[in-house]
Order: sequence, then structure tokens, then C-alpha cells
Amino acid sequence: MKSPVFKFPLFALGFRIFFLLAGFAALALLILWQQMTQGTISPPYFTGTIWHAHEMLLGYTVAVIAGFLLTAVSNWTGKITLQGDGLVGLSLLWLYGRILPFYAGLLPDGLVALVDFSFLPTLTFIIAKTLIGTKNYKNLIFVGLLSLLMMGNFLIHWQMLEFCKNSAVIGIQLVLATIVLMILVIAGRVFPFFTEKGLKGVSIPRNPQLDILAIGSAAILFALQLADISGTILALIALIVAGLNAWRLANWFVFRIWFAPLLWVLYLGYSWLILGFVFTAFAAWGWILPSLALHAFTVGGIGVLTIGMMARVSLGHTGRAMKASNVIAFAFGLLNVAALFRVILPTTMISWTNVLVYCATLAWLAAFALFIFVYAPILTTARADGKDG
Repeated sequence: MKSPVFKFPLFALGFRIFFLLAGFAALALLILWQQMTQGTISPPYFTGTIWHAHEMLLGYTVAVIAGFLLTAVSNWTGKITLQGDGLVGLSLLWLYGRILPFYAGLLPDGLVALVDFSFLPTLTFIIAKTLIGTKNYKNLIFVGLLSLLMMGNFLIHWQMLEFCKNSAVIGIQLVLATIVLMILVIAGRVFPFFTEKGLKGVSIPRNPQLDILAIGSAAILFALQLADISGTILALIALIVAGLNAWRLANWFVFRIWFAPLLWVLYLGYSWLILGFVFTAFAAWGWILPSLALHAFTVGGIGVLTIGMMARVSLGHTGRAMKASNVIAFAFGLLNVAALFRVILPTTMISWTNVLVYCATLAWLAAFALFIFVYAPILTTARADGKDG
């Protein structure tokens, strides 16, 4: 049997390379966005705001999703999804998707779109093949969610290729909605488990009916937004979604999580999602700008939850103690500060919005710089317990 060319710990499992890429992307993409807002650079393929949304969702966040699913599916099925040369190829495909838009003046736009678009179908095929091959049908929901991400990405590129004038916004909405729904699904599986594992003697109740209501109502809310329905109807449903998800989170909560950074970061991340639903209602009534609800979901919910999940998964799958260092706990705090400056303070300090956004950017960059500082050695070296993976 041919030996893989890239036989390094970094390519032993999907979480290693994709969490590392996500960490660097969290820095690079935001620095580039700052340069774009100042008019220093511009991507010739995307328009500025569409590039920012596309890259933070389908660049950074999808890298985290890829790392998580490639590793989780291996756990669920007992079969390695991808490693070695194949994992290198998949990670390069993701990386080229980030780079090629800046060469759109030299390369055909169709090629730029094809390279970026190809990543999700390839990932979906790998995940689906492993799940179906092992008859793990209950987890095929993630294949469906990945397919929705594909559809959203298609709509964005469809406008960039000038086949349509307004499909990109719908595509971004679909991608964001799908990512939030994916987080809600995953949270129901990992929050009780992680809490019980992290706190001795704790038993977390499961409530499948509440899970269905919390996730299903969120799906209805996002469907209404995609149908361009706003006003009181949307606001009331958003408040119902917020209430159901707050009830769900309260069922999992125990006070002792505040002594475990790997737990409180997840609970705070979920709380930002709940605030996102509340702010969606406020925006529908015209009380606040819709961008504040958007960034409650993204900077707060997605940002805080993804750094927390990457931190915990990386420790667990490299054979290390499930305890966050003080540096990483500080990084968790910084990311919540970033969300505070980007989402909450602008509601009452409108004239200071530009300064607050700048402070939020600095806090975000500091948090992910610390993540890379601590986790790059963990992700690039062999397991501490000597096992494979």
C-alpha cells in the first residue's frame, strides 16, 4: 500500500488542519476587511460587504465546521473520514477559495467561483459517503445542512457572475440561518455531554420535545426572513424563538460551569444567539439597526461558540487534560468583550459606533492571536497520550 506523502500530525484528523486554518483566517480576514473599509485594497471579484460576509461565514466558519464534522463523523462511525494526502488536498481547496478572488482580474471569474464553490460539495460527499457506508443514517441531517450552505454559496456566486442582480443577499441570509441551525442541533448533543464530563456528579436532563421546538421555531423564523416578512409577525416569532432557546439553555445550566472556562464559553456563546433572536424582534419593530442583530449572531454567537468548540475538541482529541489555560480563558473573555463592543454598546452609544467597532476588532484579533499562540503547538504535534489521531 502506498505511503501517504503528508504523514504529519497536522494531517492526522480533520480538526487539526482546519482549526489551525480557521484561527489564521479569523485574523487575516478581519485585517483585510479593515483595509477594505479604509479603501486600501478591494477584491476584484466580490463587492466589499459581500466579501466580508462570505469570508467570515463560508471561509472562517465553514473551516471550523469542516474540522468538527470530519472529526465527529470519525467518532460516530469508527471510520476515519479523511487524513494525509486527501486532507491536504481538501485544505488546499479551502485555501485557494480564499486567495483566488484577489486574482479575479487575471483569472476567469468562472474559475474563481468554481474553486470556492467546490469545497462544500467535496466535504459533503466525504461526510455522506462515510455516514451511508456505515449505515449511520441518523446523522445525515448534517448532509442536508451542508447542502443548504452549498445553495447559499451558489446564490452568492450567481450574482457575482452577473446572472442575477440580488441573489447574494438571499444567499448570505441562507448561509447564516443554516449555520445557526447547525449550531442549535450540535448544541443539543454536546452541551449536556460536555457539562456532565466537565463537572463530576452532574446529570443534565434531556428534553427532546423542547429541542424540536427550539430548533423548529428558529427554522420558521429564518424562513420568514428569507420570504422578506418583517414587522410584528416576525418580531413576535423571534421572541418566541428566544424564549424557547433560553428555556433550553436554562435546562442545561448549572452554576458550577462558571468555574470551567471550557463550559462557560459555550453557554455564553449560546446566550449571544438568544440575544440575536431578541434583537431580530427589536429590529423588526425598528428599534435598533438590523446589523446589531446580525452581529449578535456572528461575532457573539458564532465567534464565541466556535473558539470554545475548537479549544475543547482540540484538547480532547489530542489526549490532553480537559482544562483551559489562563491564556485561553482570557481569549474567551476577549471575544465576549468584542461582542459587547460590537453589539450591545452601540445600542446606547450611537455616536461612538466607529470607535466601538474598532475596539471590537482589536479584541477579536487579540483573542484569536492568543488561540493560535496556544493551540498551534497542540494541533501540529502528536497526541500527548501516544495514540493515533
